[in-house]
Amino acid sequence: MYLAVDIGGTKTLLAAFYSDGTIKQQIKFPTPPDYDDFLLELETNIKALGVDDYKSACVASPGLIDREEGIGIAYGNLAWQNVPIGPDLERLAGCPVIVENDAKLAGLSEAQLIKKEFNNVLYVTISTGIGTGVITNGKINPSFINAEGGKILLEKDGHLKSWESFASGKAINKKYGMKASEINDPKIWKTISRDIAIGLVDNIAIIQPDVIVIGGGVGSHFQKFKAPLLAEMRKYDTPLVPTPAIRQAVRSEKAVIYGCYLLARESSPLK
Repeated sequence: MYLAVDIGGTKTLLAAFYSDGTIKQQIKFPTPPDYDDFLLELETNIKALGVDDYKSACVASPGLIDREEGIGIAYGNLAWQNVPIGPDLERLAGCPVIVENDAKLAGLSEAQLIKKEFNNVLYVTISTGIGTGVITNGKINPSFINAEGGKILLEKDGHLKSWESFASGKAINKKYGMKASEINDPKIWKTISRDIAIGLVDNIAIIQPDVIVIGGGVGSHFQKFKAPLLAEMRKYDTPLVPTPAIRQAVRSEKAVIYGCYLLARESSPLK
């Protein structure tokens, strides 16, 4: 069995996986703002999964991490800093633990589904913030291991602003007073698509991916903005920086825990 833990700013999802990649059981709970309270909740829910023989585990952390020491250095939507999430999970789960960024793990999961079509995958999650992951030949690309595509600075309303400050789910909700799930006006989606497109083209120029996979809460509504987004992208298309294929994520909210499973299985000393 393998344990996957996806820490989000508002909720945490954990799942026990069989060796073949099927889920035995999963549990979701609100993420406490205090780290010590989180560990208590995590311990309770790991026990509730009813597994005591994990081969290995992987925990997905938003933000910047120290992979070697298993430390969460800074979390985008949580106030935690320099928390020993790797060692703490190892103590609670009783198995080796690997810590990785959540967007990279989601990208790993989605890239695995299209590996026969594309070698170089740019995964973009558009949720509360915007995160990116680059997967090359089925592996998290080490050249972009700490890349934060949502933090790139772009000109917006006469000022330099981070891409996620005006194109993320949080920004959309703030501007329109609605979540992506509640927006059906094509004019609004056209504006949103323009904001998403200008960030994508900058990432494309650097990464030159074969395909872009869009996930996250906003990405789950891709069909609402697919047409205007592709129209915007075509405006920036050049022979040197062509627009790649653009796909919607398949696993949506579970992409991260499947990525956890893949990395845990790959790194397990007890395969």
